[in-house]
Amino acid sequence: MKKRVYLSAPALVCCAGQNRNELYQSCLTGYQGGFIKHALSESGVKYPAGIIVRELPEVSVPEPLAYTGKTKIIRIINEALEQLRPVFEKAVVQYGPHRIGVCLGSCDIGSESTFLAQHVLFNENAPPENYNLHFQSASYSAEFIAQKFGVSGPSFCIATACASGANAMIRGAELIQGGICDAVIAGGADAVTNTVFAGFHALEAISDELTNPFSKNRKGINLGEGAGFFLLEAEKNSNVELLGFGESVDACHMTAPGTDGTGPAKAMEAALLNAGISGDQIGYVNLHGTGTELNDKAEFLAMKIIFGDAPPPFSSTKPITGHTLGAAGALEAAICWMVLNEQKGLPVHCWDGVSDEEIPFIPVSISDNNSDRKPPSVCMSNSFGFGGCNASLILSRCS
Repeated sequence: MKKRVYLSAPALVCCAGQNRNELYQSCLTGYQGGFIKHALSESGVKYPAGIIVRELPEVSVPEPLAYTGKTKIIRIINEALEQLRPVFEKAVVQYGPHRIGVCLGSCDIGSESTFLAQHVLFNENAPPENYNLHFQSASYSAEFIAQKFGVSGPSFCIATACASGANAMIRGAELIQGGICDAVIAGGADAVTNTVFAGFHALEAISDELTNPFSKNRKGINLGEGAGFFLLEAEKNSNVELLGFGESVDACHMTAPGTDGTGPAKAMEAALLNAGISGDQIGYVNLHGTGTELNDKAEFLAMKIIFGDAPPPFSSTKPITGHTLGAAGALEAAICWMVLNEQKGLPVHCWDGVSDEEIPFIPVSISDNNSDRKPPSVCMSNSFGFGGCNASLILSRCS
C-alpha cells in the first residue's frame, strides 16, 4: 500500500501576501495591488511585476558565504521558512534531524550573486574578497535550508523551469514513500532578477499590462517573486494530504509547449492514477494559466482531454501573485491547501472576460465566487514549464 504523505500548513511570502492567510484573502478578492512597474534596464520600458517591496531582514550566514545573507533570494527563502519553524521543531523531536530532508525547486538561484560580484569586479578591478562560486550552484539554497534547521537527510535542488516547485514536492513525497525520510522540507523560491527579466523579455513572453490568462486579448506573463514551503510528513499531523502526483515531458521545444495538450494531460492523468481517483472527484483546479498564447491553449486542450466539456471549477492565480517561476508550484499548492482547509471559497480568476473562440471555456468564480457551491474536498494544481516539464499535484482534505 502506498504510504500517505501529509502537508503542514504552508509557509510563504510573495507580492500578494506575507503569509498564507494574506495570500488566500488576496485570491478570494482578486487583489492585484502587489504589482509594480519594473524597468528592464536595457530598454527603459517598464513592465508590471509582482515584487516584494517590503525590506526583508538580512540573514545570518556563516563564513565563507556570509555575504549571501544580503541577497534577496536568501532573504525571501528565510522569510518563508521562519513561518515553518514551530512545526519543524516538533518534527526534529519526533523523527531526528537525520530523517528530515530538503527538496527545493528554483529556476534562478545564483545569478543575483554573480551580478553582485561582477559589479565589484568592474569597479574595483578585483572580485569581492569573500566571493565564492559555490553560491552560484543550484544546490546552495537547499544547503542553506539544511544548515539553517540543522538537518542531515538528503538535500537537493530541482530545476525543471516553472514546474520546479511542484517537482520538488513530488521528490519530497517519494523520499517519504521510499522510506528514506520521515519528513521533508519541500517547496520553491525565486526572485525577479535582471537575468530572468531579460530572458523572458527576449522571448517576447512578458506583458506590458496585467496578465490576462485565457482571454482573447492575452499578451504574456507578469513575473513575480516569492517562496513557498511545506513540511511533508508520513505521520498525520495535518488534515491535508498530497493524495497524488504526476509528471510528464513533452520534449517538443526548448520553451514552447506541445500544440495538442497531450503532454500536460499525461501529467494530470498520471496524478489521477497515482491518487486512485477519477476526474469527476476533482472539486477545483488551480491552472498553470500564464497568459501566454501557446501555454493557455495547450492547457485548455489538456483540460478537455481529462475533463471533457464539463470541467470542475478552475482559475489561474498568477494575475494575483505574478508568475513566480520555481516558486509557482508550491505557492499554488499552498492556495489549494487553504481552499481545502479554510473552505471560504475559490480563488477568483482576474481577466477581462473576453473569451477566445479557440479556447472557449470560461474560468470559474468571476462573479459568484462565494455562492452556495459546495467546498471542494479534492484540488488539482498544474505546473507546466519550459522544455515540456509538466507536473500535476492532487491535494485532499482528510478527516
